[in-house]
Amino acid sequence: MFIRKKKYRSGNVGVIIVEKVNGKMKELTTIGIARHQEEIDSLIMKGRKWIDEEQERRHPRLDLFGEERKKCEAELLSAEQMLSCITNISINGADLILDRVFDNVGFNRIDNEVFRQLVKARLYYPVSKAATVEYLKNHFDEDVSLSKIYRYLDKLSDNQHKIVQDISVLHTKKILDGHIGVLFYDVTTLYFEADYEDELRKTGFSKEGRHQNPQIILGLLVSIGGYPLAYCIHEGNKYEGHTMLPVVTEFVRKYELEDFIVVADSGLMNNDNIADLEANGYKYIIGAKIRNESRKIQEWILEQPKTDCQMVEYDKGNGQRLLVGYTEERARKDAYNREKGIRRLEKAYHRGTLTKDNINKRGYNKFLKMEGDVKVTINYEKLEKDAKWDGLKGYLTNTNIPVNDVYAAYLNFLFQLNCFCVH
Repeated sequence: MFIRKKKYRSGNVGVIIVEKVNGKMKELTTIGIARHQEEIDSLIMKGRKWIDEEQERRHPRLDLFGEERKKCEAELLSAEQMLSCITNISINGADLILDRVFDNVGFNRIDNEVFRQLVKARLYYPVSKAATVEYLKNHFDEDVSLSKIYRYLDKLSDNQHKIVQDISVLHTKKILDGHIGVLFYDVTTLYFEADYEDELRKTGFSKEGRHQNPQIILGLLVSIGGYPLAYCIHEGNKYEGHTMLPVVTEFVRKYELEDFIVVADSGLMNNDNIADLEANGYKYIIGAKIRNESRKIQEWILEQPKTDCQMVEYDKGNGQRLLVGYTEERARKDAYNREKGIRRLEKAYHRGTLTKDNINKRGYNKFLKMEGDVKVTINYEKLEKDAKWDGLKGYLTNTNIPVNDVYAAYLNFLFQLNCFCVH
């Protein structure tokens, strides 16, 4: 959702909330119509408030730990109040603000100017290291050589990264009143423009579609509000499901965490991982692979009435609860994506470019089948069965918290995930 200003022949300007649905723009509501800029600005402010309230209605915020949320909001309010007091911004205004934030978090414990400059530059001008050198020179007259940056990064990697993590965790605990109650974990892949692999950079499944390039797997552990807690780096060909438990276990041990919930995506989970979480006594909320459940559970899921934004619960025993929700918005998206993928397959089929090499579980290729020894066709019967799952999403948990709180926790995780993947 976003705000659109619409000019009329009369000279008035309408402030409208629009949303992109299935590739088309849909007008949700008109906030108002005005002529003068002050009135337009006021309507825009009302429009932003309307969007916030609508987002809250659609996706309730995680409130498992109300005090943590209040602390996050208090810090945000403090930052907004500080910014509201600024009456004049010079060319290095962002630098001045980030200097204060840098010190308030506690990173000034690391007495190294290169570290300070790299952190700030990464926030207000995220580019390559060579471009960062040019930017610091041109805008702040900071003469930091590229070789000096690389030497410092070696130092940071060898020993200072532990200090950075301690500072970050200490600040997060301070914001959350000493209690880190939720641990969100996810991974992404970073590829390299290189021709050869080494011990770390290896080809594997790339989230960026660069399967031919060597890559690494980067895992990140964050708290509610997106505060970073820990990270890990693994070989590019490692199964991402094997990356989570070590970093969570080490973090819990090091900082003596108690009474927390681990939240993760279904792609990181298998039966062994779930068993390990329970063996360690960890509470969890994870995305469930509902199509991999037993035939009995699958039939139960498909028998349930599909009511928008409603959840049903299945007791799997041993303290495990399977929650399945349905939303019309997700159903429309699932149908649109499938139809788009099938149209692409049909075009390839008519061109005669489909071969048995295309038959795999990647994307919508799962709807292909072999006829005889050479002919590849589209399995429309399988397509119809797939449509029955439109709009359904499962969540597996061993907690006893209310259904809506489980759903809200996972939505919060998806928000952190989106922020993490925009790198």
